[in-house]
Amino acid sequence: MMRYALARIIGLVPTLFLLVTAAFFVIRLAPGGPFDEEHTILPEVRANLEAAYGLDAPLTTQYLRYVSGLLRGDLGPSFKHKDLTVSELLAGGLPVSAALGAAALVLALVFGVPLGLYTALHRAGAVDHGASMLTALAIALPAFVLGPVLALVFGLWLRWLPAAGWEGGALRYAVLPVITLATPVLAYVVRLTRTGLLEVLGSDYIRAARARGLGSRRVVLVHTLRPALMPLVSWLGPAVAFVLTGSLVVETVFGIPGAGRFLVEGALNRDYTLVMGMIVVYGVITLVCNLAADLGYGWLDPRIRRH
Repeated sequence: MMRYALARIIGLVPTLFLLVTAAFFVIRLAPGGPFDEEHTILPEVRANLEAAYGLDAPLTTQYLRYVSGLLRGDLGPSFKHKDLTVSELLAGGLPVSAALGAAALVLALVFGVPLGLYTALHRAGAVDHGASMLTALAIALPAFVLGPVLALVFGLWLRWLPAAGWEGGALRYAVLPVITLATPVLAYVVRLTRTGLLEVLGSDYIRAARARGLGSRRVVLVHTLRPALMPLVSWLGPAVAFVLTGSLVVETVFGIPGAGRFLVEGALNRDYTLVMGMIVVYGVITLVCNLAADLGYGWLDPRIRRH
């Protein structure tokens, strides 16, 4: 297991390097610049600004400087948020996005896994049919539709919960955005758990276990649960990254001060370092989550570790 884990960890380095390199040059080679909107700026002032931020240097020199700073943990200054670094901006917004995403993921797993197991064990029943329709609806409804509907119904009509705001993550303010973000994830968890369990239950060794007189409870908990969860574990890597990066729409709908808004602001304002900081942070999150999923998959299936 240790060799398998080390191989996966070492493989992250070139992937992250390629991500940073591709993003850096694509952003810098795109038309426009961070000071193009300031039409009244004098040419001398523009030249001084570009020199201050190192934009007057050749592109390869800028790249080497950025990578050098990145290795020291320095994401650089923001071009539009004066007197603030990218690290300071993300330190304020990323914990909010992480808390929102973590709560949504926990909610999806706590309710999705048991429901998926139940629908698989009671296949073609009323609960199974109802869950199939609801999961299809949950997957089809985008967050920018579901979020406003929940805010309209529970926030404005019924007045049970606040329609927007965060207030330091108070429970009343977190309920609607967490449900909005968790809904499609929960639907996928139910489907993957159900499908995985049905496939395992149809295996020869499960039929042999039943033929030996083992009870249904023991068959499910001991012999089927671990392999049945393998598709779910492999999917959790990109899913965790989704609930963190996918919170952009939810944050916008509910007015949450997360980090997602910085990606849009940076792209619109041509704030190179802010966009790069978001890409690097979300890239690391995605790679780490995929690594955790690979390790979990390898733990569940020892055959994977031999390859």
